[in-house]
Order: sequence, then structure tokens, then C-alpha cells
Amino acid sequence: MKYAIFIILFLAGTFSFSGTVLAENSYLLSGTITDAETGEPITFAYVHIEELNRTTVADVNGQYEIKNVPSGNFTLSIHRIGYRTLTKEIAIKEADEIVDVQLRPTVAGSESVDVVGQQEQLEGSNLEHASKKMVGSDLRRNLGSTLSQTLSNLAGFDERSMGSAPGRPVIRGLGDERVLILQDGMRSGDVSAQSSDHAVTIDPVSAQEVEIARGPAALAYGSNAIGGVINVVRNQIESNVPSRITGSATLNGESVNKGLSAALDVTIPIKEFALSFDLNGRTGSDISTPLGEIENTSYTATNDAVGLSWVQDWGYLGGAFSTYLNHYGIPPDPQGHPNGVDIEMKKFQYDLKSEILINNDFLKVVEGDFSIKNYTHKEIESNGSLGTQFGLVTTNAEIKAQHNGLGFLDSGSFGIWGEVEDYAVIGSGTPDANSYKLAAFLIEEADFGNLHLEGGLRFEWIMNQPVEDEPDSPIGNIRSRTFSALASSFAGIYSFENQLSLGVSLLHSFRAPSLEELYSEGPHLASYSYEIGNPELDPERGLAKELFIRYRTNKVNSELALFHNDFSNYLYARDTGQPNNRRPDLNNYQFVGTEAVLYGAEFSGDLQFMNNFMIDGSVSYTIAERMVTESEQQTTGYDSESRPLPQIPPLKSKLSFRYINNDGLELGTRIRFSAKQDRVGEFETPTEGYTLLDAFAQYRIDGNKFLHTFALNLNNVLNQEYYNHLSRIKDLRPEPGFNANLLYRIYF
Repeated sequence: MKYAIFIILFLAGTFSFSGTVLAENSYLLSGTITDAETGEPITFAYVHIEELNRTTVADVNGQYEIKNVPSGNFTLSIHRIGYRTLTKEIAIKEADEIVDVQLRPTVAGSESVDVVGQQEQLEGSNLEHASKKMVGSDLRRNLGSTLSQTLSNLAGFDERSMGSAPGRPVIRGLGDERVLILQDGMRSGDVSAQSSDHAVTIDPVSAQEVEIARGPAALAYGSNAIGGVINVVRNQIESNVPSRITGSATLNGESVNKGLSAALDVTIPIKEFALSFDLNGRTGSDISTPLGEIENTSYTATNDAVGLSWVQDWGYLGGAFSTYLNHYGIPPDPQGHPNGVDIEMKKFQYDLKSEILINNDFLKVVEGDFSIKNYTHKEIESNGSLGTQFGLVTTNAEIKAQHNGLGFLDSGSFGIWGEVEDYAVIGSGTPDANSYKLAAFLIEEADFGNLHLEGGLRFEWIMNQPVEDEPDSPIGNIRSRTFSALASSFAGIYSFENQLSLGVSLLHSFRAPSLEELYSEGPHLASYSYEIGNPELDPERGLAKELFIRYRTNKVNSELALFHNDFSNYLYARDTGQPNNRRPDLNNYQFVGTEAVLYGAEFSGDLQFMNNFMIDGSVSYTIAERMVTESEQQTTGYDSESRPLPQIPPLKSKLSFRYINNDGLELGTRIRFSAKQDRVGEFETPTEGYTLLDAFAQYRIDGNKFLHTFALNLNNVLNQEYYNHLSRIKDLRPEPGFNANLLYRIYF
């Protein structure tokens, strides 16, 4: 019944604009992309109409075409490896339009992390108003076996890890439920936010780009994303029929674990249809460290998808089926599982997505998406018995629309979203439960000269309901809980004439307690803990404030940000230091809510000099504290009103030096520094600082029919012993030693 309701919502909302409101005519946008210095055609340039998420790739003659484009004003973005990204405004005036483009070679270009212009919109598979994105050579240079490894070199980003496979991004000290992870604009449907041994079910090897959004833009995807929203763009459901078969193939190998991965993505035009395949596989043995191998850290994973889109003048309708299979190990630990635990993870996903062009003065585009994800996570002990099994079936549906200018508002979007989670756990006392969520959001923007303003609202209603009430359970009165609240955000940016801009952002977040935080009760061997929920938890409310200043020219890009996040009820699993009565080998981890504050600063910048050289660096630091109640002071003897939160990254910085020429060669080195972290929570050990040396090289070969790219990354060149403060196994084993990673990718 619940699936029927979601399907009706999807179909009714998406096609309620049929008839006279659909765009009656659409047009062809085409042109040729050439080198501004030589006049030669540029092959394999990525062309994107950002308001409509229409994309294509230029052919061997530098020619491109995008079909079913309505009349109106749009933003055309073109980026290509080795060239500076060009963004220009275009107008389609009820006729086919030819727009020829010239790109200029550059050593910087779009291949670094770009801040997307504040008036641009990335729709469909992309995020609206992404604050950063990683593409091209920067994505290849940082590509890791997990999404969190890939992003860990960005300013303010860290990785919560537990071996090779389970890693999750942490942004400015915030992780878990406070960072939303999406693929093609839809939630991942796993339980990676719950525990450090749970992997994210998205492989970055097939990512075309990775986007990060904060502030008002985040409210389109959740009221709890105070840390940010991360979207991995794979375009599994195409929005445009290409003029030819396009795609890429990737091979990647690394030495630290004898790892090997391969990926193939291809889009095939069939008249009015676009058939796409996205296939990849990855395998690796135990990790090598300066102190020897880490036992039981091998993995084998595959993440595959097939999609079909029907593209018409009025828009498109498409679907995709994808699978994620992962078998990986959790290292041994004397407390909990001395021989290690094996994880078997499976996810089967079904997606529908549609975009309809609207022909009236108010609405531009209406989008709808529907998704079902069936996720299973088994923790198998060394004797072959099943320890714990997690099952989650997630159903999502969303309808959203963009509108044209309205009064002083230049543009905006609004929509409704719903989700049902069917959650079950075997092997502990945690009861089966369901979660029902409904939300409505509104995001608006306006420009007043050099001042750009954005604002957003999101109302969310959540009901967490156990299958059976247990008023006398060991953890308290297990019963249905309902939460509702309004989250809001505001951002303003003022651009001065000298390439300087000053901005401020505010976000008032809302997060209802998760099913695990309310109802967990039982051992979780893979995370070395005995988890105890709290059915009386109140929602988490946070107020995020940020002040930033940016300076951008053709040679210099820099940004300094100061941030302060204040929580009235910060929810986390607190290590009590007390062994569980039933499992004395495991400590009790009690979910609690407390007042907390996280604040700090981050800086990032790059400088191009002598035409072919670049230097870039970043520094980030977060301080996090929670309030200590009077009763806790009396019980523990702790005489301070505050103490550090656990699992907070230390001061970190990096500095890179690169040489890049116009023939496609890039050579560079990078130094990574981490200070000692001695601001630790209860029963948490300090972590010593470290300095690491990396080196990297990239090369591209421009052919008539293919574009070849090669990337060699040498990490921890000196094979230094070091420890990640956010690793759950840091007190037992160091991080990986020297690693040589070679990646080859061909575009066709």
C-alpha cells in the first residue's frame, strides 16, 4: 500500500502539468568548440545547460548538439581537461540556435575545486547552488577506494574510517546524520551514518563529478544537513540523447593492498531513447602499513547500473536499476571480536525520474523522482555464525519545480518529499521499526546590484514507529514518537569590483532522533560496542553561522571562512566506560543529547605563476565541546562546565606544488600535516601529529577518436607510521604505508 501511495504521488505530480502547460515546442542547440589560440577543434568537451541538466559531449570534430531545449535564457557551461571552464548566458528565441565556443588553454582551469557561480543552478542529477565541485584531473588526483578518501584532501574534510572499505566523510567535525550523501540527487539508502563499520554504498570510480552544497541549497535535500550535502554525479538516467555512442573506460591499480578496479560507462542512442550502462568492480587484499599488514581488511565490491530514458520535446522520462555488492573485513580487536568480522553488504535500487518543461510565465521546469532501495548488511563472525544483520527498505518520492522571476525574486524552487523506511535488526534486542517522513521546502534567490541573497525553508514531519510497543523494555518505554519542525537558512554575498566578495550564511537545522538512537539495544561487535538507545530523546536543533571572504582572479583563488555551530541538543553515542553486564567484553555506548558547540576556521587558496606553475594549500581547524551537567560533575568528579567532544579532527594543512604544460603533462608534490590531537573526549586516547609527503603525475593524449588520460599518485612516499584520529582502530594499527596508485581512463 505504501509503495502504491508513493507511485501515485510521483506520477500524479509529474504529469499533472500535461496538456496546455507543457512546452509545445523545443529546439536544437548546436555548435563547434575550438581552441582559442590554434583554432583547432576540441574533442570530448563536456557541455551542460545548467538550468535543465541537458548534457552532451563534443565529437571528434568539436561539434555538439543538445535536443529538446525550450525557448528562454539559460546558462551554458563547457569544461574540458586542459582548458579553462567557460560559462556564458545564451538565449533560445523560438528557433534552433547555433552557439560556437572558444576555450583557452590553462594550467588551472576547472580542474581544481571550483565554486559555482551564485546565479547558476545545477538541476536533475546535480545540486542547486553547489558551493564546491570536484571534476577532471583534481578528481583523478584524489581518487580513493571510498568517497571519503576521495574528498579527504579538501579543506575542512576528514574521513571516519575502520579499515579499507568503511569510510564516511566528516565536514568541519560534523559527520554521520549531519552530512547527507546523495547519488544523482537521491539519498544513498544505506545505514553508513549509523556506525563506523558500515560502508557508504557509492563507489567514486565512476563519478563524473562530486558536488558539495551548504546553506539554503542543503534544505532542498534535508533539514539535518548542517554539515553539508555531498552529491556524486553519475547521470545513470540520461536527460539527452547523444548523437553517437559516448562513454569512458577506467583501469585503476594500487600497491598498498594489491588493489585493482575497473569501470565502464557508456550511453547508446536509440532513436528517441538513451540506453546507459555503468559497470565497475573493485578488489583488494589486506592493507600494508609500516608495521606490517592489517589482518582482515580485504574487500571485493561492485556497483553496476543500467538506465533507459525516453527524451521528447516536453522533457524526458527514465528509469534505472542498480546493484551494490560489497564483501569486506573488519580488523580483529581483543574487545569484541579477536578474530575479526566479515561484512556482506547488498543493495538493490530502482529509480524513476522525469523532467517536464513548462510553457508559462510562472514555472520553468517540474521534476519528479521515485526510488526504492533494498539494503542488507550482515556481520559474520570468524566461526561462520551470523552476529548481527541489518535490513532496510527505503522508499522515496519527490516532486519539485523551478519558477521564473516573481516580484523582486529572480528565481526559486519548491517541492514536496516523502520517505518510508522499513528497518529490521537480527541478532540484538533492537525492535523492528518503521520511519515515515514528509517534507515541503522553498528556496528563493534575488539580486540587488552586487548583492546576491538566498533564503530557504523546509518543514519536516517524522514518525518513528516500532512494530510493537514495549513499555517495559530494558532501555525504557519503546513506543511511537512523532517530531515536526521548521528548518531555515539565509545566505548573502556581496561582490566588490576588485574580484573580492564577502558573504555570510545562517542555517537553523532540525534532526529527529533516528531509529537506532531511539531503539537500539544489543551488541554491535563490528564497532566494538554495546549500543543502548534512548526512547525519550528530543530532536537535535543546531544553529550554524559562517562568515567568509573570497578573492578570485585568473591567477589567484582564495577563500577564508570562520564558522560556529551551536547545538541545543547534540545527539551522539557516548562511551560510558562501563562494561555491559551481558557482554563484559563490550563497553556500553548510550545515546544521549547534550548542549554542544563546534567552531573553527579554514583557508584554501591557489596561485598560478610563471604560466606553468601552481601552488595551492589549505588549513582547517575545528574545536568542539559539550556542556557538562551538574549531576555529571558530581558523579565523575569532573570540575569543568565543558569537555571536548570525541572524534573531532585536529588542526590539518596541506601544501601542493605543480608544474603543468599545455601538452597535457602535470607533475607535482604535496605535503600533508596534522597536529597532535589531545583535546579528547571521555575514554578517548590522544593521537600524535604527522607530516606526509606525496607525489603525483598526470598526462593526457588527445586523439581524433579517443582522449587518453593517465594519473600516477604516490601517497606516503616515505612510508611513515601515522594514525588517523577518526579511525576506530587507531589504538591498534596505523594508517596505510607507501602506496602507488596508477589510473588510466579513456574517453570515447
